[in-house]
Amino acid sequence: SKAEMRHTCRGTINLATANITVEDSCNFIISNGGAQTYHLKASSEVERQRWVTALELAKAKAVKMLEESDDSGDESVSQTDKTELQNTLRTLSSKMEDLSTCNDLIAKHGTALQRSLSELETLRLPAESTEKIKQVNERATLFRITSNAMINACRDFLMLVQTHSKKWQKTLQHERDQRIRLEETLEQLAKQHNHLERAFRGATVLPASASGTGGSAKDPCCPGKGDLSDEDDDNEFFDAPEIITVPESMGHKPDSAPLLPSRRTGSNISGTSSDISLDEQYKHQVEDTKKEKRTRIPYKPNYSLNLWSIMKNCIGKELSKIPMPVNFNEPLSMLQRLTEDLEYHELLDRAAKCESSLEQLCYVAAFTVSSYSTTVFRTSKPFNPLLGETFELDRLEENGYRSLCEQVSHHPPAAAHHADSKHGWTLRQEIKITSKFRGKYLSIMPLGTIHCVFHSSGNHYTWKKVTTTVHNIIVGKLWIDQSGEIEIVNHKTGDKCNLKFVPYSYFSRDVARKVTGEVTDPTGKVHFVLLGTWDEKMDCYKVMAGTGDNGAEGRPRPHEAEDSRVLLWKRNPLP
Repeated sequence: SKAEMRHTCRGTINLATANITVEDSCNFIISNGGAQTYHLKASSEVERQRWVTALELAKAKAVKMLEESDDSGDESVSQTDKTELQNTLRTLSSKMEDLSTCNDLIAKHGTALQRSLSELETLRLPAESTEKIKQVNERATLFRITSNAMINACRDFLMLVQTHSKKWQKTLQHERDQRIRLEETLEQLAKQHNHLERAFRGATVLPASASGTGGSAKDPCCPGKGDLSDEDDDNEFFDAPEIITVPESMGHKPDSAPLLPSRRTGSNISGTSSDISLDEQYKHQVEDTKKEKRTRIPYKPNYSLNLWSIMKNCIGKELSKIPMPVNFNEPLSMLQRLTEDLEYHELLDRAAKCESSLEQLCYVAAFTVSSYSTTVFRTSKPFNPLLGETFELDRLEENGYRSLCEQVSHHPPAAAHHADSKHGWTLRQEIKITSKFRGKYLSIMPLGTIHCVFHSSGNHYTWKKVTTTVHNIIVGKLWIDQSGEIEIVNHKTGDKCNLKFVPYSYFSRDVARKVTGEVTDPTGKVHFVLLGTWDEKMDCYKVMAGTGDNGAEGRPRPHEAEDSRVLLWKRNPLP
């Protein structure tokens, strides 16, 4: 629409700078030099030619308009220009007066001529003269009619000019007002920019003593404002504060200032301490101080977000190529989201203690399902990390594991994750995200394999993740579904578990977000049946050995099932 033309829309091509080329009999291309290219196909050669001609004419018009706007753009009207303008106006008005006088004279002389000719006709003259006079009279009448027509046209033109001049004056005034407003806005923005620059410089060179005495130690949820305290509270956003402790051996005092999480901090610390083994470093940290963890997270700012207006031009594109507004993200990086897979690490701890590899496989299956437990509420996407960015999570003291995650590719986004536990397991995964946007929904397909190795038994399990789909992109409340199958394989024994994530259906009587699975030995015999939902819990039922009519092993009957039911995993209450 015309209203949209005031600000550039995504997907538009400016005809003034467009390049229109004919490909073959029915196809032609419009491009603006690389960013946008449209390949168009007409139904016939004639149709194509009509379109190309129309576009070329429109392009010529756009170029002309651009030149005119460029000419009229320099409105630093000097005094000479003003004088020239006044002179032109004076000349125009004098010409108008001349036209008006001529109009009166023509009317006056025309009437006199007509009268003289009529008098001539009344005189008694030879027949030849009378004929001549009649011809002259006719010509005079024709001349008078033409003159009248011209006079009327002049009058209409005058009226039109007067009406339009008023419109032009209004338009000009509107443009002047717009320009003044724009200048004021620019001035305001420049002031804000300077103010922010000053504030930023002030914030980056805070003295160590000042930042050390901040209130972060008392209340880890209270952001220290530094030099920004005079800013409007509504426009301030801070990273969540986090206390990062650094060993003394690295040249810092143990009571040094709490650092805000920075994308470089972690890598710098690990870089300077490469000569110290991780265990020594860890012992040193525990001796120095206990880490304080925050008890709650800041509220999410409530901004309304019309996702369709952003994504309508991105149908068929890769998610990593879609420019998303920042308030569509949650304040975490993809590396942190990936590390969240370890929330139910105790399932792997319990699996490590299992004597039977089939039982162990049940716990590994429950662990794979548990990684989806919070996704049902989380329609926001995490931030794409920088290439080479790392995220480290050290929970050796409380939970017995440490985890390190690194962004190893930017396009396509890919991360490598490694976690090891003193309870006897190691987990590693390489995840590459691909996605498809199909208008109503967005599918996210994680590619790559997850490996889990148990040290005592040497059992090595692998599996892949399922497809995540975000629905109601166009209208309605966003909701998430998981669908697909996961095959978990024990490469040492050959045991397998096949998990099926049932896609949501309005017409199904099944419980929503259902997951079913079977644990089989290398011969294909079913030993355990798994049942549950990916957002709530997973149960396991032992299959009793028995034979039916066809010789197959019997599935657990309802009363038997309750006896053999084991709750493998239940979701923690949300923080």
